[in-house]
Amino acid sequence: MAQNNQEINLFGVIATLVIVAVVMAGPVISVMGAAGILAIIAMLAVLVLLVGLRVIDQYERGIVLTLGKYSGTRGPGLTWILVGIQRMIKVDMRVTTVDIPSQEVITKDNVPVGINAVVYFQVESAEKSILNIKDYTLAVAQYAQAALRDVIGGIELDPLLSEREKISDEIKKIVDKATDSWGINVTDIKIQDIELPADMKRVMAKQAESERERRAIIIRAEGEFQASARLAEAAGVLNAMPGGLSMRTLQTIEKINPDPSKTVIFALPVEIMEGFKKLTGKQ
Repeated sequence: MAQNNQEINLFGVIATLVIVAVVMAGPVISVMGAAGILAIIAMLAVLVLLVGLRVIDQYERGIVLTLGKYSGTRGPGLTWILVGIQRMIKVDMRVTTVDIPSQEVITKDNVPVGINAVVYFQVESAEKSILNIKDYTLAVAQYAQAALRDVIGGIELDPLLSEREKISDEIKKIVDKATDSWGINVTDIKIQDIELPADMKRVMAKQAESERERRAIIIRAEGEFQASARLAEAAGVLNAMPGGLSMRTLQTIEKINPDPSKTVIFALPVEIMEGFKKLTGKQ
């Protein structure tokens, strides 16, 4: 808009100069003659040439409208337009970043969440971005915002927290399809933050704590099961060896007693009891 106003002002200056030249043509002709008139015309022509010069940067393209009608696209470098007849609109071809402000969205399982995202897009067709849409930056931001709300409203909370990349790709496809006719290519959409209610955070913390306790109990039970299996194997080995159980019993008693010097132990080998049993059986 500022560029259009500048061109209008320049055109007004030129028109004023032409009017002044016409009004003063009579006195000038009488004073300066034909040579003076030619000099004035040459000065006006140089002024028109200088006013019509435009510089287009490497990352820009210039859309030229002649009497309001599209007449071409200018590339980077020095170019010229006929001010008053033509006007130029410059389009930035670099990747543009648009921030989507935080949106209050209710998920499919009725959980209110606040989500903000960033849209990265690039102009591929300068003429389409000017002729087919009024303000393509605002349009992309608004459409991405609407697509974000639609997609988030159709999924549950757990997939939303665990599948951010997949959701971003889905939103990108929707926005990219809609902006194709505008000459815009949406390169990426990133979900920055997902804000949950305080109550939901506490519930999720309790759920995570319970899940960790469950895992700890399972691990402890598996450890006890493996230990019991090893103990059973060890008991079988000790039982197969003569005097093995007696030695293990003495070791256990030694570990239980904190002060062996104050304890008197009468140990009777198990083999003696077995011998008594055999003798009693024979009698």
